[in-house]
Amino acid sequence: MINKTGVRFLLLAALICAVVTLDHNGASTAASQAVNPQIGKVNFGDLRRRILVKLIELRDDGGFPGVTVGVAAPDGRTVGVSVGYADLEAKRALKPADRMLAGSIGKTYVSAVTLQLVEEGKLNLDDRIEKWLGRESWFDRLPNARQITLRMLMNHSSGIPEHVLNKDFIKILREQPDKVWKPEELVAYVLDSKPLFEAGKGWSYADTNYILVGMIFERASGKTVYGEVARRILTPFKLRETLPSDSRVIPGLITGYVAPNSPFGFEGRTIIDGKFIVNPQMEWCGGGFASTSEDLAKWAKVLYEGRVLRQATVEQLLDAVPAKTGRGDKYGLGVQVRQTEWGVTYGHGGWFPGYLSEVEYFPKQRMAIAVQINTDNFQQLKRNTHRYVLEMAKIVFGEAKSE
Repeated sequence: MINKTGVRFLLLAALICAVVTLDHNGASTAASQAVNPQIGKVNFGDLRRRILVKLIELRDDGGFPGVTVGVAAPDGRTVGVSVGYADLEAKRALKPADRMLAGSIGKTYVSAVTLQLVEEGKLNLDDRIEKWLGRESWFDRLPNARQITLRMLMNHSSGIPEHVLNKDFIKILREQPDKVWKPEELVAYVLDSKPLFEAGKGWSYADTNYILVGMIFERASGKTVYGEVARRILTPFKLRETLPSDSRVIPGLITGYVAPNSPFGFEGRTIIDGKFIVNPQMEWCGGGFASTSEDLAKWAKVLYEGRVLRQATVEQLLDAVPAKTGRGDKYGLGVQVRQTEWGVTYGHGGWFPGYLSEVEYFPKQRMAIAVQINTDNFQQLKRNTHRYVLEMAKIVFGEAKSE
């Protein structure tokens, strides 16, 4: 614990690190007020200070390296806030513009471009995936192969198990850190496995589903997922701080800190001598992006407000099935649907060894909140990242319950 003088010093340091984003007209977010009919006027300068105070309290309680928060207001303007260290050993202060691996939040980009192909008539959610993959020599060794539809892959109701935690996969990942993985090599780790349940009759989260989605996307479009995400999403919506995590050297990526007893078999720093300890390229469409909290919040707002997809497609995106992630939780097409005291939220969580991320859009308030932390040590965090978002929601929206 630190005394009051220490808290004031940390607050001052954090205030220096806080960055106010300029909107497309160059107007300062701190110089404006976001108007929300549900919570009244919010002064962004004051909001930033209150977020900082809460983040310092949370970090002091847990002792984790650092945390960033991004908030997107109803008018689309954003603010980023940071507390702690980007590098513990070098004592380098964390900045809101520092990138972290966003883990499974990357599925939201993959889902969005896939649904754009549905709008263009190049894909059908209810076509069986054998239409695109059925001629592959390995296809019939895939659990539930001939019964799975694209929709089932996207909402994790396919019955396919997870390849990521396969011991043989982790062994090769560690032994060959420079290896560039082909999608077929990743899928190979679930071939000949017993289905978890009959296709469409249960729910189990697996990156493997989205590796298959990516393969189908590239066959249907004739283009790469990363190239199309950049062309269709990152460039037009000015998500300049988001980029593929497709090599061991990623511009602007800060080090993460892996918790002891990680299933990947390593702990401590994720970046040594400027290189990631393994090749994060292996995540591909299961995640596959580095970003900032501010960019994640901006992305959630444009996606769930219907600026990326037609309204009818957004309804398909949010058409969710019961999920095993928490009481009342559901999962749509690459989106977690959860109930909170401020109403329903749409978003996604993300984990990659050394990093935790969470982004949620609150439609009632027309605002998005994102959190990124450069450790996956829950003993330090003392709560999951969804709870961190809700802690920020108390600051942004107040304590009032939704009706």
